[in-house]
Amino acid sequence: MSSQDIPEENLPEEQAAAHGAAGHGGTATVTKHADDNPFHDPGLPAHKPRIQDIDEKAAKRSERTVAVLFMLSMLATVAFIACFVIFPIDKLVYIWPFGRVSALNFSLGWTLGAALFFIGAGAVHWARTLMSDEEIADDRHPIEASPEVKAKVMADFRQGAEESGMGRRKLIRNTMFGALALVPLTGVVLLRDLGPLPEKKLRKTLWAKGKQLINMNTHEPLRPEDITVGSLVFAMPEGLKEDDHNFQIEIGKAALMLVRIQPDDIKDKRELEWSHEGVVAFSKVCTHVGCPISLYEQQTHHVLCPCHQSTFDLSDGARVIFGPAGHPLPQLRIGVNAQGNLEALGDFEEPVGASFWERG
Repeated sequence: MSSQDIPEENLPEEQAAAHGAAGHGGTATVTKHADDNPFHDPGLPAHKPRIQDIDEKAAKRSERTVAVLFMLSMLATVAFIACFVIFPIDKLVYIWPFGRVSALNFSLGWTLGAALFFIGAGAVHWARTLMSDEEIADDRHPIEASPEVKAKVMADFRQGAEESGMGRRKLIRNTMFGALALVPLTGVVLLRDLGPLPEKKLRKTLWAKGKQLINMNTHEPLRPEDITVGSLVFAMPEGLKEDDHNFQIEIGKAALMLVRIQPDDIKDKRELEWSHEGVVAFSKVCTHVGCPISLYEQQTHHVLCPCHQSTFDLSDGARVIFGPAGHPLPQLRIGVNAQGNLEALGDFEEPVGASFWERG
């Protein structure tokens, strides 16, 4: 640092002169002007009025612009509801550069985004062109609110409400209220995705009397000799194909697993009656949250759900012996038809999968 960068009062010569004067009984006084302070607070710049502050026509144009933005938000909300009703959930469209996308998801995203954007854009334009933009410095005060502070807050609120023009600019106020009133309807419409009500759909599957058990790997009808002791075989109802439109929905209820247990090892009387030569068929869908069960321990006849470790004893009516599942796996009554293939003798007697509140 050079001597030119050091204030004069800090230079050695000036300090010596000051000490000398003090040593001879004199008084050294250093005067520091505010203009010499490099950190002097310059204060707020002078307020410059906007064109809307001095020209009522310009203010009206800004008012109409804000109103148009709010009305565009209302139109976007109406479009959101219309798209939800018009587009089926499985409709795909090609949109460059996104490629093939869901028409429903794409339209809902853009219309809801537009509705929220136009509300925000209208509010910003309103604040920047019509509300007061004069900057005011306010000193820090103690945290507690004194009566004077409360009175000042209320006065500032009333002043802000007056300066915002809410009272006299009715077009902006009414269109803003309209936009804000319509936007929540998007959330109400989305509640439709929680339905329709399941009615009896969760209680019934594709299994019915006479339907053959089809091997899910070979797609051939299963015979009793195909299932050996210690093996685990998965089956689906006859007539259900993997390329069916509703395959995932139906297999989620009708998926079946079969094991062969020595009849003497079966502890549950009904399970033995509903089996065929030791071949038992149970729902593959875990009764906790509906995960597919796929782990089988042949010595203990236990099956394990890999999701949350619910364990079922297939030799004792598939009762729950461990884990969070609430009830046993439903059993399907099976027999053999004239061709020697395994067939269902009816549907499950209780709903498959996880519990639901209508189950009772």
